[in-house]
Amino acid sequence: MTDKSRQEAKDYVLRTVKERNVKFLRLWFTDILGILKSFAITREELEGALEEGMGFDGSSIEGFARIDESDMVALPDPTTFQIMTWKPREETLVARMFCDVLRPGGEPFDGDPRYVLKRNLKKAKDLGYTFYVGPELEYFYFKNDKNTEVLDNAGYFDWTPMDAANKTRKETVLALEDMGIGIEYSHHEVAASQHEIDMRYTDALTMADNVMTYRLVVKEVAQENGYYATFMPKPIFGSNGSGMHVHQSLFRGNSNAFFDPKDKYHLSKIAKAYIAGLLKHAPEITAITSQWVNSYKRLVPGYEAPVYLSWARRNRSDLIRVPEYRPGREKATRIEYRSPDPACNPYLVFSVMLAAGLYGIEKGLEPPTPVEENVYEMTDKERKARGIGTLPASLEEAILLTEKSKLVREALGEHVFNAFIENKKIEWDQYRIQVTEYEIKKYLPLL
Repeated sequence: MTDKSRQEAKDYVLRTVKERNVKFLRLWFTDILGILKSFAITREELEGALEEGMGFDGSSIEGFARIDESDMVALPDPTTFQIMTWKPREETLVARMFCDVLRPGGEPFDGDPRYVLKRNLKKAKDLGYTFYVGPELEYFYFKNDKNTEVLDNAGYFDWTPMDAANKTRKETVLALEDMGIGIEYSHHEVAASQHEIDMRYTDALTMADNVMTYRLVVKEVAQENGYYATFMPKPIFGSNGSGMHVHQSLFRGNSNAFFDPKDKYHLSKIAKAYIAGLLKHAPEITAITSQWVNSYKRLVPGYEAPVYLSWARRNRSDLIRVPEYRPGREKATRIEYRSPDPACNPYLVFSVMLAAGLYGIEKGLEPPTPVEENVYEMTDKERKARGIGTLPASLEEAILLTEKSKLVREALGEHVFNAFIENKKIEWDQYRIQVTEYEIKKYLPLL
């Protein structure tokens, strides 16, 4: 962003706050685990905040692995200003802006996930590319946050008239659009009380901000209607989990670098090399794309979640799917990476996917033969003969792979890489010592 465009955005914010009588402004940033953090300032502090930022305790960015308090500065990005219009209980209007986290001297803080993504996007830009993404976040509505009692028993694309979930989802779409987030589709998903609202694709930084906004709006609108929304990857045993399939493409100016009219799949060499880079690095980026213990309850065969390292056009059991080309829609040519879940940190996920894809392009990698058969129905011997590997089966396995990854370390930077690994080891240690209800039912009567 140029100094001129930033100044124009700042002027717009100051003018709008005055005209709309916005009293409070929430400054948002994200911790390493993708949890939204926020503090509020009054409009009297706004001009100073836009110029110099606001000080805060930087240890709040570290997730579970808290360190000693450290002074940081949250500098609002005026281009992210939006009034939070869905809050009917607020007596005065409230707006929000995402912040870049800086050190007191003004240099970027390398532990800020938003800065991590900016660094990776600059690498793509230096190569002549703009990175576009379109994530599809699934989630569940429950009666409350104490159990998994569903609001409906509908299925994929079902319409249930007068259903509470439909009303809540509709209000959510309207709230998101009021926040400047374009929506393409909304529908019921496969599992009971599972839903999806698809945002219109855009550049990766804007989309990462949109994902953070999306998750908050979904939860707050549900709460306004007396329900609880969750992005937990696998809340119900024996039912489909929630994924975040990420459609992605690289553009050179207005031209889609993934499109080739002469190719069978309408994919360019750049697109195929990008796919090859993703497939090569998929196991080692999985701790980032599926970062919770619960994520691996979703990544099991039989529930539409990808487990095997393969790609194809029509096959939804593959890790990477290529949506079919429609004539005249060259700009829509893209690949869909299906393993991430909606509880991830989008800034880090977009960073490692881009890094893996760019690696494939830089090294001129070629992907394996597409697998149009159902990989789940193959035997282990058949998959081995085809060279089809698997994603890690647990958070512990994923951590060990990520910890050895040069690509992930470079994509995240030393600070975020080390802090993320430490966070995940803490989570795994806390999980592995638990005595679960399954163990009590299984072993207490027997042992």
